[in-house]
Amino acid sequence: MSRLWILCLAFLLACGQNQPTEQQGEEKLIGKLITAGGTVTEIVHALGYGEHIIATDITSTYPKEMQALPSIGYRNQIKAEGILALGADMLLAEEGYLTDDVVSQLEATGVKLAFFPKPKHIEETYAVIAEIGAFLDVPERAESLLSRIKEEEKTLYAYLNEQEKETTPRVLFIMARGPETVFIAGKETFAENIIRMAGAEPAALGFQDFVPLTPEALLEIDPDYILLFDSGMQAMGGQEGLRQIRGMENLRAYTSGNVLAFDGHYLSGFGPRVAQAALELARATYPMN
Repeated sequence: MSRLWILCLAFLLACGQNQPTEQQGEEKLIGKLITAGGTVTEIVHALGYGEHIIATDITSTYPKEMQALPSIGYRNQIKAEGILALGADMLLAEEGYLTDDVVSQLEATGVKLAFFPKPKHIEETYAVIAEIGAFLDVPERAESLLSRIKEEEKTLYAYLNEQEKETTPRVLFIMARGPETVFIAGKETFAENIIRMAGAEPAALGFQDFVPLTPEALLEIDPDYILLFDSGMQAMGGQEGLRQIRGMENLRAYTSGNVLAFDGHYLSGFGPRVAQAALELARATYPMN
């Protein structure tokens, strides 16, 4: 009986060792992911599931290793066949990123889909992180990430409170895709929100969304700082190339060298690094003496 008992115990222990741990079971449940939308991708990665992402879209440039993954394309160019060929179990995307036809085709095949709003304010960032954390069934990781961002937000506001604000710097965001395609940001844009978060004032608020830039409007606005994406600066041929924009040479911001360029996703994504981006912008417009 003693020998039989020992054999049974050994068998039970062996079976127990083959059972998946909670973490292993969690990974098996998640499976292979495709993400679409740079902010969604960054959040999923920040929640610890970067290794599960097998493909992304062309806007998913951060973290850098995401750029090495297969790309499913961009918005209306994305096809269901390309996604299905990758054998993903789930697709997490920004709302409105896929056409209705593509969504219907994917749903018919059993691929699990989830769509999340594109945040344009830090409170929306918090909400989307919580939503994605809930969808992936890792609310504790989401809470940890939210706590980190809130601490970074406190650092931002502490920096702003240290500044002597005789005047608030006025910042104009310019969306440039070349000398003939130049727009400026107005109300209800990511630019308005990130500029305000950085303690500055958006220089153009007489309109909503983005409008074409005219020389007359540029001179009338006359901002303290000009803000662009890195890609926009490159499209113009660098800071010297901004002279191609009529009226630019007459601006105080340009002649003073107050031209700022940030990575596009970093500045506009309102993802896990939003407070870091706002602090960097604040330091550029409120430099410590």
